[in-house]
Amino acid sequence: MIIDSSYIIFIVPCIILSMIAQFLVKSRYNKYSNIDSGTGLTGADVAKQILQKNGIYDVTIRKTPGVLTDHYDPRTKTVMLSDRVYSGSSVSSLSIAAHEVGHAMQKNEEYLPLSIRAALVPVANIGTNLAWVLIIMGIAIEMTGFVKLGIIMFSFGVLFQVVTLPVEFNASNRAIEALADGIMPPEKIPASKKVLGAAALTYVAAAATAIAQLLRVLYLTRGRRDD
Repeated sequence: MIIDSSYIIFIVPCIILSMIAQFLVKSRYNKYSNIDSGTGLTGADVAKQILQKNGIYDVTIRKTPGVLTDHYDPRTKTVMLSDRVYSGSSVSSLSIAAHEVGHAMQKNEEYLPLSIRAALVPVANIGTNLAWVLIIMGIAIEMTGFVKLGIIMFSFGVLFQVVTLPVEFNASNRAIEALADGIMPPEKIPASKKVLGAAALTYVAAAATAIAQLLRVLYLTRGRRDD
């Protein structure tokens, strides 16, 4: 797609929001990685403790290389924690570990938004990659059907990003509740909220970017779709 006024209107604000989100994530992660949680527990310890408190015994906790590479794999029921989070006892380590366990809790309870997101993964991946091909091809050969199909397929990727928001917010809320329930000292909870709040902003930025891209495509192809 060309760079024109619509790019400035729809995309540039999202780029700025994404940059702010990334800055906050890194700065808060680094800041609170240097502040001890006061629990004497590592991220792995906390993950195991929260799982046991919720009667979840079929989830494995493993270490994964990298920084901020933490995630939960619902296919293998594995909480993957980066080196610093797995072995660390900082506010950042415990907050992130608890958040990933929040996803395991969602899976265990069959949390509806998580199930919807999982169902959207294959169609969103295919749709996002194929959408641009269809749209550009449709414009090139003046086939409005291809343009419309491309927009529909791209919409699945947008829907995936939107559904991700309640999934991530809910996981963070579960993490804070678990940490506040006798794991982390009350005076450390506000710091934990800051760490997870910054992480949540990255998902907001991703959803906003996806929506903005869809709106821009609709704007640029409005004439062709009406043919």
